Amino acid sequence: MKISLKYFAALREAVGTGHEQLELSPEVTTVGQVRELLRARGGVWAEALAPERAVRMAHNQVMCGGDTPISEGAEVAFFPPVTGG
Repeated sequence: MKISLKYFAALREAVGTGHEQLELSPEVTTVGQVRELLRARGGVWAEALAPERAVRMAHNQVMCGGDTPISEGAEVAFFPPVTGG
């Protein structure tokens, strides 16, 4: 399955890209598993997407949790929490 990934704000700066296309193996079926797959790249990926880091996720532009199923052609986005004032 092929999906589109987007990275925003400090995460984009940390990993050095704002977007990419990714071909997933059949075992990767949720947004959380995509995050783990990216962490497995090591280095800045492992640090930026570490479990203890506050990272928000969205599936097709809707905020979601790690257990959200993904589908062919989905857009998955990762970004830090933001505050306003």
